[in-house]
This record gives sequence, C-alpha cells and structure tokens, in this order.
Amino acid sequence: MTEDQNALTIRHDAEETASLFPSLLIEAERIAQTVTAGLHGRHRAGPGETFWQHRAYAFGDPVSTIDWRQSARVADRLYVRENEWEAAAAVYLWRDPSSSLDYSSSRNAPTKRRRADVLSIALAILLSQAGERIGLLGENRRPFQGRNAPSRVLEALHVERFNNSRHAPQPTQLPVGARIVMFSDFFTDLDAIEQAIAGFAASGAHGVLVQITDAAEEEFPFRGRVEFRDLESKDRLTFGETGSLAETYRTKFSNHRNALSSLTQKIGWTFTAHRTDRPPQTALLALFTALGDTRNGKY
Repeated sequence: MTEDQNALTIRHDAEETASLFPSLLIEAERIAQTVTAGLHGRHRAGPGETFWQHRAYAFGDPVSTIDWRQSARVADRLYVRENEWEAAAAVYLWRDPSSSLDYSSSRNAPTKRRRADVLSIALAILLSQAGERIGLLGENRRPFQGRNAPSRVLEALHVERFNNSRHAPQPTQLPVGARIVMFSDFFTDLDAIEQAIAGFAASGAHGVLVQITDAAEEEFPFRGRVEFRDLESKDRLTFGETGSLAETYRTKFSNHRNALSSLTQKIGWTFTAHRTDRPPQTALLALFTALGDTRNGKY
C-alpha cells in the first residue's frame, strides 16, 4: 500500500468512526437533560479546590478560611470561602466490548450495544455536571473531569470496535473507595463475573451491574423453525419447533438473572436490569441514584 493509499484508508476509517459520535452524543445529552430536570443539586461543602460560595464567619471557623477581600466589601462582617466537596475516588465505567451486545430483535429498538453506549455517556454527562471524575476500566489513563469528560469517554469507548475475548473487566488497581458501573448482558459464565467483581470489592470498591437485554431475550417469542446465530463465533443452531423450548428457556434466563442479583448482594453491590424497548431515562435515573447511595454508604 502506498503512502497516499494508507492516508486515504486512515481518513476513511476516521470519518466512519467520527460519524458515530454526533448522534450518540446528542441522544445521550437529551436523556441526561431529562433526568437532570428531576434531580436535586448534589453540591456540598467540603475538601476540594473548586470555589462554591461565601458564607458568614462562624465561631470555630479557621482564620485561614476568611476571605479578607470579600469581607472588606461589607462593614462589620467577615466572610469565609467554601470550596465544593470533591471525592478522592472516581467513578469507573466498563461496557462489555464483545459482539454479544450487537443485537436487536426489532427495528423499533436499538441494539444492546447502542443502548449501553448511550447510557454510559449519559451517565458521564450527569457525573461531570456533578463535578465527578470518570474513568474507564482497562484504560491506562487518568480519569476524565470537566465539561469535555463525556466526549473523551465516548472517544475512549471505541464504539466501532468489538473484542470477543473480554466478557468481564480485567483486574485493575483502583483507589480505595472507587465506584464502578458495568454495562453488559452478562450472558457468560457466572464464575468469571463473580471473580471480577469480587476482586474489585476486596479493594474497597462499590459498584452497580447493569444488565441490558433485548425484549426477545426475556420473552422468547419464537415459534416454528428458527435458526439462531452466535454473534461471537458465528455458529448456527436450528430448531424445528422453537415454541416447545420457551418455558425451559425462560426458567434458565430467570435463574441466571437471580444468580447475578444474588452475587452482587453478597458483596454489597447493586444489580439493575434494563430492556432496550423501555425508556433509557428510567435506567439512568435509577443508576445515578444508586451511585449516590454508594457514595453515602447506603445500599
């Protein structure tokens, strides 16, 4: 390949990747704005570097906190400077990179991957508005913070790539008190999931597992002769009378979900389920509230 051909290929790949960003980011912002309208502010005073407000000096306040310039503007009153509380730890996101999420049973519903990406970025928007730092599990980089954090998280997610060797996040050294959010359908071996989250919990991390599923994966509406294709291996399996499998399938699905919920409860984490044919705002609000509870030590 010549240098010019290589440059054209790179440009084409870059444009194709960039084209995914605007619509996904716009959708995430719209969802975040809807949820934000129903939230109370999370600002509070505490150790940090970001100025929050002035208030009147009270007995016991350190003299070093007095803002002499502000106090000079008002006769007979001293004012102290309060900074906004900042958490030492960040919120770390993980979105399953495997092809298992690249599925939708209906044109009216997004793929599980699309919904996971939208929820990830919408959550990043809310977290950045609250002054939180946002990291990505498995990425060897410092957490993002500020107005540009959601865009940088979106770029780091590599929404155009799939990796079928990663069904659970790899062990990562995290600061004490970190919070973790994992997005996946979790259609994999429970032992692998338990090993991953138990390792994080042992280091003091709290977290939320968000299982994202398609309606057909819960209801199993199939009838007659149906061919099923594995999105990761491309293997195919055909059944002559699929309807006869429905009850057995739903039982196994329910047992798997209950097992996920149980293992998260065992270590003090939160489990939540979301279907792609339902409003993403509901899932986002529940998730954001759960993260607030983990910060305050509630489960």
